[in-house]
Amino acid sequence: MRLPFFPEAASSYAHNIDNLIWLILISVGFWGGLTAATFFYFLWKYRAKEGVKALYVTGKDPRHKRWVTIPHWLIIVCDVFIIIGAIWVWHKVKQDLPEPEQTVRVIGAQWTWKFVHPGPDGLLDTDDDIRTTDELHVMVDTVTHFQLESEDVLHSFSVPAFRLKQDAIPGRRITGWFEPTRTGDYDFQCAEMCGIGHGLMAARVYVETPEEHDAWMASAPRY
Repeated sequence: MRLPFFPEAASSYAHNIDNLIWLILISVGFWGGLTAATFFYFLWKYRAKEGVKALYVTGKDPRHKRWVTIPHWLIIVCDVFIIIGAIWVWHKVKQDLPEPEQTVRVIGAQWTWKFVHPGPDGLLDTDDDIRTTDELHVMVDTVTHFQLESEDVLHSFSVPAFRLKQDAIPGRRITGWFEPTRTGDYDFQCAEMCGIGHGLMAARVYVETPEEHDAWMASAPRY
């Protein structure tokens, strides 16, 4: 299920996050709309009328209490479903890391993104590593781990099409993952205020077929 104003869903867990947003939107929208409708109905029904004395309600009558307790418990039931869904999605995206088929390093710095890709040997920190600035190259349908770092201040690695957002914290290396499901190039941005050049700190993620990725590796400069 996808909202029409959402960006394209291009990762394996993007739809899980979209569905969680749908669940929250429908639940909160339903109860918010019902509450507003009931409130305005009562305002109209019990408006001031000539010759009708206002009734003071103490809240001690069980018939009156039910107007609070029953909706309260129904909302709690909805909250339980939202919490279960949120925990499941959080565990899937942030904690249950599948085995990587590729690992890249992502480094945030004021105000640019630096990337280290494994070369043909498939390993980082070897002589054939490929280093790029503001462009990340990965393969479609490939579980990719990222090692996220910051050289200076807080940054945030955000790819809306992947429904991915992870803060980069100075002094820490944070491991996360994504699995692109569509080829193409996608916006990549910093989603954490990091200084005067924050708005310029954008990059692109290029999702390629294995053949395209091999061709890119063969032509990419090493330095």
